[in-house]
Amino acid sequence: MSWQNHRAKDPALAAGRSRPARLLAVSGLAVLAGVVLPAPPAQAATTHVKCSVADLVDAVRTANSSPGSDALHLAANCTYRLVVPDRDNPANGLPEVTSDITVEGHGATITRDTSAPAFRILFVDRPGTLTLNKTTISGGKATTTDCPLFPGQGTCGGGILNAGTMTVNKSRVINNIATSELFAQGGGIDNEGTGTLNDTEVSGNTVDYTGTVRGFAPGGGIAADGPLTVNHSRLHHNTVRVPAGTNSQSEAAGLATWADSTVNHTVISDNHASAPGGIARGALVNNAQPPAKMTVVDTVIRDNTNSAPGGLATGGGTATTRTTTLTRTRIIGNHTTAPDGGTARGGGLSIGAFANFTLIDSLVQGNRASAPGGGTARGGGTSNPLGGTLTIDRSRISNNTAAASDGGTAQGGGHFNELGSTTLNHSTVTGNHAGDGGGIFEESGTVTLNDTVVKGNHPNNCAPPNTVSGCTN
Repeated sequence: MSWQNHRAKDPALAAGRSRPARLLAVSGLAVLAGVVLPAPPAQAATTHVKCSVADLVDAVRTANSSPGSDALHLAANCTYRLVVPDRDNPANGLPEVTSDITVEGHGATITRDTSAPAFRILFVDRPGTLTLNKTTISGGKATTTDCPLFPGQGTCGGGILNAGTMTVNKSRVINNIATSELFAQGGGIDNEGTGTLNDTEVSGNTVDYTGTVRGFAPGGGIAADGPLTVNHSRLHHNTVRVPAGTNSQSEAAGLATWADSTVNHTVISDNHASAPGGIARGALVNNAQPPAKMTVVDTVIRDNTNSAPGGLATGGGTATTRTTTLTRTRIIGNHTTAPDGGTARGGGLSIGAFANFTLIDSLVQGNRASAPGGGTARGGGTSNPLGGTLTIDRSRISNNTAAASDGGTAQGGGHFNELGSTTLNHSTVTGNHAGDGGGIFEESGTVTLNDTVVKGNHPNNCAPPNTVSGCTN
């Protein structure tokens, strides 16, 4: 697979026998016969797992083989340290989850020992269902070529690989890695089934592409080829990286999606994409083909960095090629940097040729696109460089910077537009800086201002002169 093209077991229903209905005569009225009493709700089988890896492995195997659902209660605050892989599937530390299992972690950690061979921690296979509560998953190292959606083509899910249904509550997925010389994605979690995260931390995870030809490394924290919902969570200090000299692409150090996704009340911060001589793109990236879309609400995207010396760094906070809506979201303090003659675009956000991006009641502030060493910096705050459609409603674009030293080009401190269509409604563009077009630079395409204020930008509000109707310098 080239990087361009990439991106429970149901319980048997028992046929219950109806009890004969009694006919009761009350004041001359008869109760209808044939009423079926509802069956009592099924109860999950409960297992208390001692602080022992052997007991944990046995508990998962037993749960997989038993009918109905199972609840595994781990020993409170225990560290289950895995030193050998699963006997049946050595790509994983624990047996595959193939039934309906709830893990009540009680603050326990399941980790791979640093001396152990490489394996991810767990895999939820179809038709498995896993609910993970108050558990830490750490130290996983996926190196096996075993992505379910891409057989024989790469490595998926350093900590967790989900091909079934998974819900993670009040847990942590930390310090895992997916690495391959073919293709790798999902340093913390790779979601190819249906996934939900609630009040969960995903941090310190890495995707590392190590090949010698052009390759791809997406989703340092999470990669989602299946539907994903993230609520009240923290995705931070995750990394995606590719080697120099390969013209490769690293993207979405926080979260990459190719399916319907929803992000609510979440912080995506301090993630880093590195691609020397290649393309470094976004901390939050949506590649979902229509009708799938990404919806982000009440979220903070801050202090993320994309670095591509001699290459292209784009969308420091978020980037998209498809349909995306951000509402009441703050995109602040993000940075795209392309030293050594590279190109930096969209310190806060950047959209692609087929994107339909809407920003509502939001803030784009203090972001930077920088190209030291004679490069090109375009769009310190927002960038629409390839022909997409960007709509900004009731939002503020302020104090962003596009900068290029050593004779380089810096345009559009607040917004840069080329080929595409950008409309700002009831918004403000203030206090931004660039070499030219401190507020807005319209290379081509169309920028439309509706009840929007563009003022106090340096060295001017809009450039070239007379390109943006309604903007004065």
